[in-house]
Amino acid sequence: MTEYLSALRRRLDTHPPDLGDADSVLNLLYEAYSECNPMADAQIKAGFHELYQLMNGVPLEKMDEIINPVCFLCRDHERSGFVHGVQIGMLLARELAE
Repeated sequence: MTEYLSALRRRLDTHPPDLGDADSVLNLLYEAYSECNPMADAQIKAGFHELYQLMNGVPLEKMDEIINPVCFLCRDHERSGFVHGVQIGMLLARELAE
Protein backbone atom coordinates (compact mmCIF):
# COMPACT_ATOMS: atom_id res chain seq x y z
CA MET A 1 0.00 0.00 0.00
CA THR A 2 2.86 2.39 0.83
CA GLU A 3 4.35 1.84 -2.62
CA TYR A 4 1.00 2.61 -4.26
CA LEU A 5 0.57 5.82 -2.23
CA SER A 6 4.10 6.94 -3.14
CA ALA A 7 3.38 6.37 -6.82
CA LEU A 8 0.13 8.30 -6.51
CA ARG A 9 1.91 11.23 -4.82
CA ARG A 10 4.56 11.29 -7.57
CA ARG A 11 1.81 11.27 -10.21
CA LEU A 12 0.02 14.18 -8.53
CA ASP A 13 3.28 16.12 -8.22
CA THR A 14 4.01 15.75 -11.95
CA HIS A 15 0.39 16.01 -13.17
CA PRO A 16 -1.57 18.24 -10.78
CA PRO A 17 -5.34 18.17 -11.27
CA ASP A 18 -7.13 21.11 -12.88
CA LEU A 19 -9.10 22.73 -10.07
CA GLY A 20 -10.57 25.46 -12.25
CA ASP A 21 -10.83 28.71 -10.31
CA ALA A 22 -10.34 26.96 -6.96
CA ASP A 23 -6.94 27.15 -5.29
CA SER A 24 -7.39 23.95 -3.28
CA VAL A 25 -9.45 20.77 -3.21
CA LEU A 26 -11.37 22.12 -0.19
CA ASN A 27 -12.34 25.25 -2.11
CA LEU A 28 -13.35 23.09 -5.07
CA LEU A 29 -15.57 21.04 -2.74
CA TYR A 30 -17.05 24.26 -1.36
CA GLU A 31 -17.82 25.55 -4.87
CA ALA A 32 -19.60 22.29 -5.75
CA TYR A 33 -21.46 22.32 -2.43
CA SER A 34 -22.58 25.93 -2.79
CA GLU A 35 -23.85 25.33 -6.33
CA CYS A 36 -26.02 22.44 -5.10
CA ASN A 37 -27.09 24.10 -1.83
CA PRO A 38 -27.88 27.78 -2.38
CA MET A 39 -27.93 29.73 0.86
CA ALA A 40 -30.94 31.92 0.01
CA ASP A 41 -33.15 30.70 2.85
CA ALA A 42 -35.99 32.73 4.35
CA GLN A 43 -33.79 34.29 7.07
CA ILE A 44 -31.20 35.51 4.57
CA LYS A 45 -33.90 36.86 2.24
CA ALA A 46 -35.50 38.69 5.18
CA GLY A 47 -32.13 40.16 6.16
CA PHE A 48 -31.50 41.50 2.67
CA HIS A 49 -35.06 42.84 2.50
CA GLU A 50 -34.43 44.74 5.73
CA LEU A 51 -31.11 46.04 4.40
CA TYR A 52 -32.79 47.30 1.22
CA GLN A 53 -35.52 48.95 3.31
CA LEU A 54 -32.86 50.76 5.34
CA MET A 55 -31.30 52.00 2.11
CA ASN A 56 -34.60 53.32 0.78
CA GLY A 57 -33.90 56.51 -1.14
CA VAL A 58 -30.21 55.74 -1.63
CA PRO A 59 -29.20 55.92 -5.32
CA LEU A 60 -28.83 52.52 -6.99
CA GLU A 61 -25.11 53.03 -7.66
CA LYS A 62 -24.49 53.73 -3.97
CA MET A 63 -26.59 50.68 -3.00
CA ASP A 64 -24.35 48.51 -5.19
CA GLU A 65 -21.28 49.94 -3.45
CA ILE A 66 -22.75 48.69 -0.16
CA ILE A 67 -24.39 45.41 -1.22
CA ASN A 68 -21.52 43.98 -3.29
CA PRO A 69 -18.94 44.00 -0.46
CA VAL A 70 -21.58 42.61 1.93
CA CYS A 71 -22.25 39.71 -0.45
CA PHE A 72 -18.53 39.00 -0.90
CA LEU A 73 -18.02 39.09 2.87
CA CYS A 74 -20.93 36.68 3.41
CA ARG A 75 -19.56 34.29 0.78
CA ASP A 76 -16.05 34.39 2.28
CA HIS A 77 -17.48 33.76 5.75
CA GLU A 78 -19.57 30.85 4.46
CA ARG A 79 -16.55 29.35 2.63
CA SER A 80 -14.39 29.69 5.74
CA GLY A 81 -17.02 27.90 7.83
CA PHE A 82 -17.33 25.11 5.27
CA VAL A 83 -13.56 24.56 5.07
CA HIS A 84 -13.22 24.65 8.86
CA GLY A 85 -16.07 22.14 9.20
CA VAL A 86 -14.36 19.72 6.83
CA GLN A 87 -11.08 20.11 8.71
CA ILE A 88 -12.79 19.43 12.05
CA GLY A 89 -14.52 16.41 10.52
CA MET A 90 -11.16 15.03 9.38
CA LEU A 91 -9.69 15.51 12.86
CA LEU A 92 -12.69 13.69 14.31
CA ALA A 93 -12.22 10.82 11.86
CA ARG A 94 -8.56 10.57 12.85
CA GLU A 95 -9.43 10.57 16.56
CA LEU A 96 -12.05 7.89 16.07
CA ALA A 97 -9.56 5.73 14.18
CA GLU A 98 -7.01 5.85 17.01
